[in-house]
Formats: sequence, structure tokens, C-alpha cells
Amino acid sequence: MEVEMEEGKTFLSDAFDYKGAPAEKAKTGGWVSAATILGIEMCERFTTMGIATNLVTYLDHTMNQPSATSSTIVSNFSGVAFLTCLLGGFIADSFLGRYWTIAIFAVVEALGAGVLAISATLPGLRPPPCNPSQAVNCVKANMLQMGIFYIGLCALGMGLAGVKSSVSALATDQFDHNDKKEKTKMEYFFNRFYLVINIGTILAVTVLVYIQDEVSRGVGYGICAAAMITADIIYLSRSRKYRYKKRSGSPLIQVVQVITAAIKKRKLEFPSDVSLLYEDSSLESRVHRTNHFRWLDKAAVISDGDFGKEGSTTPNPWKLSTVTKVEELKMMIRILPIWATTILFWCVHAQMITFSVQQAASMDRSIGKFQVPPASFNVFFIGGIMITLALYDSLVMKRSGGSKGLTNLQKIGVGLAISIIAMAAAAGMEQKRLKVIRSYKKTPTTTLPLTAFVLVPQFAIVGIAEAFIYSGSLAFFIGQAPKGMKAISNSLFLTTIAFGYFVTTILVNLIKKITPGKDGIPWLASKINDSRLDYFYAVISVLGLINFGVYLVCAKWYKPNSSHGSAKDSDDVNASHDEKRAGDAEIS
Repeated sequence: MEVEMEEGKTFLSDAFDYKGAPAEKAKTGGWVSAATILGIEMCERFTTMGIATNLVTYLDHTMNQPSATSSTIVSNFSGVAFLTCLLGGFIADSFLGRYWTIAIFAVVEALGAGVLAISATLPGLRPPPCNPSQAVNCVKANMLQMGIFYIGLCALGMGLAGVKSSVSALATDQFDHNDKKEKTKMEYFFNRFYLVINIGTILAVTVLVYIQDEVSRGVGYGICAAAMITADIIYLSRSRKYRYKKRSGSPLIQVVQVITAAIKKRKLEFPSDVSLLYEDSSLESRVHRTNHFRWLDKAAVISDGDFGKEGSTTPNPWKLSTVTKVEELKMMIRILPIWATTILFWCVHAQMITFSVQQAASMDRSIGKFQVPPASFNVFFIGGIMITLALYDSLVMKRSGGSKGLTNLQKIGVGLAISIIAMAAAAGMEQKRLKVIRSYKKTPTTTLPLTAFVLVPQFAIVGIAEAFIYSGSLAFFIGQAPKGMKAISNSLFLTTIAFGYFVTTILVNLIKKITPGKDGIPWLASKINDSRLDYFYAVISVLGLINFGVYLVCAKWYKPNSSHGSAKDSDDVNASHDEKRAGDAEIS
């Protein structure tokens, strides 16, 4: 909302400058401030993806870890990092504010990359080099060496969580959603948000991965640390130009308060008239009561002692909640079945930075005299995402004027279906690779006479699937969440990625335990050429098919709260993104 405080100057009543005074519209926020904040996210992607996509080969060939163990370490790192985004959002909403959360955790991420650079550079922090053709006699990294490595990896993950949980929200705060011109700019900005940050990913899986493989890991990780520090300095340099929002506290607290109040009052009787349930929300923000999950309604039943001291009109939120707060929690619960059925896709995604990279490492990657780094094959994965988004935008959204296209639930369904095809194709391609291995088993060789470019389809198809899953899921979770819980819904989306990696870890460990045959070798052996990765991919494909069936049932069951918005979910991930960001509140 705009307020005229001085002649010729317009100030915003819901945004503040670095001094805490109402922000002057002409001198704060806008494209440049948002782009500066976006720059730190691009560097975060550059750092995280540059390290994560090539980490499995480092663990295999430098730290001398078994193939399945390397995959598990990378999956656990990615899972914990994305799960910690919940903590990052809580810290930003309740304590530090988005501005300081980004500034501090960018340094933490830089320190993590720095520790990894030291670990990769000092000979005493690595096991002795190992000849791949004599891998049986390789010495694994000891406890100290792995301990230093894990410290760096943990700091990197914490930095990711802090930056990612707040960066896009602070960028949106730079636009006034009540001003049509600025809102249009905000929508345009976030329409390109995912595209721009993928530039960082492309640089990571090409230039940075090449430096790591052909120059040194220490130099590559050092570049990551320098990129984060540089981005943070540029980010801090514009502190006087940003717009800040007041903190309103974490919505996680509201969730716990409603559940606590409902449990405490579980034995109380409902009033004869539901209108007697407690409500003090304004009419424009009020959400009407529904009959789903009625046990939660007990939180809004008024009883003795709810208002604390005698004469007080303010209830104790741990004893009494409004109907609106109860309904907001119900809306989040209704989202959970869709949330659960998107997790398995991220298990598919995890294969692109673990086993698929190991496959590429065992094959011929030459283009003339140039050797393509194994992790660089993820450029086809990123390419699949970007080309799909561009084609969908130009062929579907622009031609229809943005009024038609797939709903978000349909996008998710398409992505899940494509991911099943991707894993089936990957299983077929692995059978071809294993056939070559059997043909050359008696000939000692570290590189199979089979071009790694036969793996391009599996990378590209998973990328196409992610384009639909990512855009559809993010728009659905944010668009269908109540205004006061959009931050928690965004974190909920990020946890699907986290749990997808954890599912990968569980599957890998389970397969290793139950599949040893007569020869005692499990499907996922210590070396990838001794494994039956085709069986593993086939299992994921079958699980994906079952999951897709469950998803169809859940999507048909899902009904949005009619008093909250229209039954048709938003088709534009970025429009939902904008609504989320504008609805959040904080102060730095």
C-alpha cells in the first residue's frame, strides 16, 4: 500500500528500508535489487550442482569408496540439505529475517566449499592414489579423511538450506504487488527465475566439472567458495536499496498450536451451533469451516481458561485457535497425498547424479581428442528441462494467451508418466552396456568400447519429466496453500526432493541386502561393472508405475477449499510464486 508522506515522494506502508522507516518507492526495490538477490541464488546453484553432480566420481576414484556407498553418500547429502530448508525457513521467519539468513548462510556455504577444497588438495587428507585396473587393492579413506570431508559437506548443505529457503522470497519483496506495473514486472521476473538459475547449473556441469577433472578438485572447489563470497559481497553492497518486510513468525508454530489445542480438547463436546466456534479473523481473510478432519475443530471450541487472565480478550494460542487457523491446517493436510506421490520422482532424479554418472565414467566419452567429464552429461538433463519449459511457454501458454494449458495436477501426472519411461529406457541401455562388459571381461580395460552418448536419452527424458514435475508441484503446493502458510508449503515442496534422495538410499541398502545370488554378488556391487543396474532401474520403473496409479487416485480425490479460491489450480508456477512471496512478511 502506498502512502504520500512528502511532496513528490511515494512511500510503502508494508515495506521498510534498511533503517526501518517506510521504504521510498522510487529509491528501493525493483529489478536491479531483485536481480542482485537472484545472483546469489545462481551462485548457490553453481556451487551446489558443481560439487554434487561430480561428487560420486570423487568418492569413487579419489576417496576409493565402493560404488553403492558413493551413491548413498551423495543421496544422503542432497536429502539432508533440502530437508534442512525447513529449518532455514524457520530461522528466517522467526529470528534472523530473510536478509541476514541469506548473508550468513552464503558464508557458511563458502566455508563448506573451502573445507572441501582443502580436503581435496592436501595429500594427508586423501588416501594414496589407486590404479583403476587394480581396484581390489585400493586403500579406502580413513576416518580422519572422511571426517574432514563430511565437515565440508555438512557446511555446504547448511548453506544451501539457508540461502534457498529465503532468496526467492526476498527477491519478490522488491516489488509492490499492489501496483499493477510492479506486479507485472514481478511476474516477468519470476517467469525467468528458473531459467536464469539454470545458467548456474549449466556452467557447473560443464566448465566447473571440467576444471575439477582436468585441473584439480581443489581448484574447482576453491572457485565455488570464491563465487559464493563474491556474490555475498555484491548482495551486501546493495543493502540500502532493498525493501524489507516485517517478520510475522513461523507458520510451523501455528500448526503446532492448532494440533496442541485440538489434542487438549479432544474430550470436549462440539457446540450445538458451529457458529459458536471461535473466530476473530477479518472477513476478507476468513476461511469458512469444512467437515473434513473434524477432530481439529476441537481447537476452536471455547472453554474456561482459554483467555488467560480474567477480562482478557486475547486467547492463549496454545489453548484456543480460530476457525480460520484450523481450516488453514486442514488445507495443508489435503495437500499431503499429492505431496507423498511426488516423492518417488526425485528418486529417479537422484540417479542422474549418482549411478548414471558412474555409468558414463566407465564408457568412451571422447569427442575427437576431447574427453567429456562424466558429470558433464548432466548438461543433457538440464537441456531437457530448459527446452521443455521454453517449448511449453511458446507453444502452449503464449498461443493461448496464458488462459489454457495443463493444470498443475495434470503437469505432475505427465511428469510422473515420463519418469517411468525414462527408467525403463535406462534399464534397456544398461543391458546394452552389460553386454559389452561380458564381451570384454577377459580383456583388462578401464574404459568400455561403447560411447557414453548412448546415455543421453535417459538424461534428457528425466529432464523433460522434471520440467513438468517441478513447475506443476511448486505451483500446486503454493497455489493451494492458505495465504498464511505459503512459506511452509514452499518448504513442503522442497522436502519432496529431500525424501526422494532418502528413498534412493533406502532402496540401495535394501537391494544390497536381499539380492546376493549364488555367487554372493548383489545387484549393486562395490564396482558398477559387476552390478546389475538394469534390474535396479527396472525396480524403480515398476515402483513408478504403482506410484502413478496411486497418484491418479489422490488427484481425483483432491478438492480445494471452495472458500479459499477456485477449484482449478493455478497454471502458472510463477504467478503462484508471486502470491506466496507477497503474502510473506519479515524484517531483516
